[in-house]
Amino acid sequence: MSVRRRIAVAAGVLAVAAGVVGATAWWPIFGFSVRSWFSGGFVYAGTIEATKVDVPARVSTVIGTIQVQEGDAVREGQVLALLTGEDIKINEESLASYFARADWMVRSGELALPNYENLKTSLKLAKLQKEWLTVKSPVTGTVLTRYHEPGEQVMAGMRLFTIANLDALWAYVYVPQPMLYRIRPGMQVAGALPELRGREFAGTVLKVNDEAEFTPKNVQTREERTRLVFGIKIGFDNSDGILKPGMPIEVRLPE
Repeated sequence: MSVRRRIAVAAGVLAVAAGVVGATAWWPIFGFSVRSWFSGGFVYAGTIEATKVDVPARVSTVIGTIQVQEGDAVREGQVLALLTGEDIKINEESLASYFARADWMVRSGELALPNYENLKTSLKLAKLQKEWLTVKSPVTGTVLTRYHEPGEQVMAGMRLFTIANLDALWAYVYVPQPMLYRIRPGMQVAGALPELRGREFAGTVLKVNDEAEFTPKNVQTREERTRLVFGIKIGFDNSDGILKPGMPIEVRLPE
């Protein structure tokens, strides 16, 4: 093929690419961005995130066993770990034994009523601390991080696990003020992954921030970066598991 014909063919390809109108998602061809979503809206980019829940130790003790690994799916109420808590168990047994005689001691005058009530409260607290030795998941989701191993000493409040529901993910995109009147909570929008050539994911507007802010570092309205913008939180159904926290996603909003 002659040089002149090669130039003509290359020019034709570029012309077709440049002529794509009303785009939303972008993906690279020949080293530059080409719009790949057609019709109805402009693209705003955000990052997929998950609502994470930290599961702490509620008492200071040693970890006995851990029953889940990172990446495991767990359900609400499922046992994640068992803590040893020998001192807590001994205290609860002692108070329970003492309380078993407390009714008789009150009636015989050996135990004052205020002391009886204090004993009852102490026993309730001891039983509660014993229950806390069994660490259960507060939510249904996936174990993202496991921070400790069996045999380690942990203090009350230290994180043991981080769990997230990866079936329902979300992302913030930021839009200029003139866009706000077109956007409302509950609106259905479309998101896409550039890496999958614009594969669409159904999204729902969950929240429109009440206050404006300057364009944050991670926002990417592609043409305007200096105006005040408003954050829009969009939830995505991820029942097929394709979306992952940290992925960039492009969202088509109404023009």
